[in-house]
Amino acid sequence: MSRTIVVLNGPNLNLLGVREPQVYGAETLADVEARCRRAAGAAGFDIDFRQSNHEGDLIDVIHQLRESAGFVVNLGAYTHTSIALRDALATVTGPIVEVHISNVHAREDFRHLSYVAPIAAGVIAGCGTLGYEFAIAVIADRLGAE
Repeated sequence: MSRTIVVLNGPNLNLLGVREPQVYGAETLADVEARCRRAAGAAGFDIDFRQSNHEGDLIDVIHQLRESAGFVVNLGAYTHTSIALRDALATVTGPIVEVHISNVHAREDFRHLSYVAPIAAGVIAGCGTLGYEFAIAVIADRLGAE
C-alpha cells in the first residue's frame, strides 16, 4: 500500500498569507506544506503537496494519484461548484478529508454546499491551517499509522 498522502489545494490558495488574511490567516502555502510534511512524517507517511488554479489540472492530479494512501483536499471555491472534481475524487481508493481554513458555514450561503462532503471520510472547517494536520491525523488513524 502507498504511504503517500496527497494534499490537494485549489484556486487562490497560492495567495495564502496575502489574500484576506483576516479570513485565511498569515501563513503562506509553503508554511502549510511544511506543517503537512511534519504531521505526515510523524505518522509514518510521505506527502505529495499540490496546488492549481485550474480545474482540469486538479482532475489530472487526482487521476494520476488516485491509489495514494489518502487525500486531503482544500478545493477552494471548486468545493461548491465542481461536480467534475467530485466525480474524480469518487475514484480515489483511500480516505478523503475535506479541509476549509475558514468556517464556511458562517460565511455566504453559497459556501454551505459541498460536492465533496458526501464522499469524504470527514470535513474540517474553521480550524485555520491546523485543519490540514487534523486531516492527516484522520487519514493516518484510518489506515493505521506506523
